Amino acid sequence: MSAFIHQISTALPEFKYSQCELRDHMKEIVPGSERDKRIIHHLYAKSGIETRYSAVEDFRHTENHTLFFNGQGATPGTKSRNEIYISKGRELFVQVAKNLINDSEFSPEDITHIVTVSCTGFYAPGPDYDIINALGLKSSTERYHLGFMGCYAAIPALKLANQICNANQNATVMIVSVELCTLHFQADSKMDNLLSTSVFADGGAGAIVSNRDPKKSSYKIDGFASAITEKGEKDMAWTIGDQGFNMILSTYIPELLGEGLQPFLSPVLKQFNLSIEEIDHWAVHPGGRAILDKVVSTLSIPESALASSRNVLSDYGNMSSATVLFVLKELLSDSKNQTSGKTLAMAFGPGLTLESALLTKM
Repeated sequence: MSAFIHQISTALPEFKYSQCELRDHMKEIVPGSERDKRIIHHLYAKSGIETRYSAVEDFRHTENHTLFFNGQGATPGTKSRNEIYISKGRELFVQVAKNLINDSEFSPEDITHIVTVSCTGFYAPGPDYDIINALGLKSSTERYHLGFMGCYAAIPALKLANQICNANQNATVMIVSVELCTLHFQADSKMDNLLSTSVFADGGAGAIVSNRDPKKSSYKIDGFASAITEKGEKDMAWTIGDQGFNMILSTYIPELLGEGLQPFLSPVLKQFNLSIEEIDHWAVHPGGRAILDKVVSTLSIPESALASSRNVLSDYGNMSSATVLFVLKELLSDSKNQTSGKTLAMAFGPGLTLESALLTKM
């Protein structure tokens, strides 16, 4: 019995920014030297990003600032940031869930389980509760939340959904991931913060997983693999501070990822009796342009293999856990590439943790 990803849907917050607009504004609000401003200019110019979305309007000059320019200065407290996560995140979680139902052949009555995913805020009753109320799901719907895992968390969510479907042939699992990364932008010249503010963005994505035979383009779930690299624990981390959540994001991440990719992939491919050449589609989490470049060079795959990842990075930036679902959706809907075949989804996060899902695009 195989489970299938029947539907992938996305949603975005209302405020859209060009990368140039964000660059110029961060150069204004980050205190530092002319050298720091040149570093900001370089990071944004080389990011591979054209546009990003945010739940707040605070990154352009308006009369309605609610976070950075409401009298608190550029370092509002964690409570202020989380209050906006609650109000704006709740809306986005519900919108993704509604899109999943509206875009698919499933009805609210079909949903038996909800898995929500986020690392950028907290509240209870949580987004699972909000989705049940907003969509009129059964009160008996089982609810699970994967929190504070970082950019790779959507793949464990798919793994959990697959395990639920394997245990219950009548299960239909709704996954919803929402991240509001921009609420935690730090306006200082530490390199970790300059790097994170140049790539992270807000967005939501979800999937419906079920054992039903699919009626349209979908992914069959073949298996999963995960690993922790020998190095990287101190190079990517995510902690809670008094002025929001603090991201540790070393410039060494692409190199560490390059070192860890082959040892990670070799047993994965052996497990499924595949070679790199037999992977037809790559859905790689676009943590940044340098990370995608390192994946191409390390695995010696064609540049075109990561076209969907680069498109998502360009159009939306890095939306943490939601991002790999955007990439899978792009691959599934790509009118220029409707071929079926083996699809390897990969995402990376704190640890340095590597997660993968082997899927068959159908």
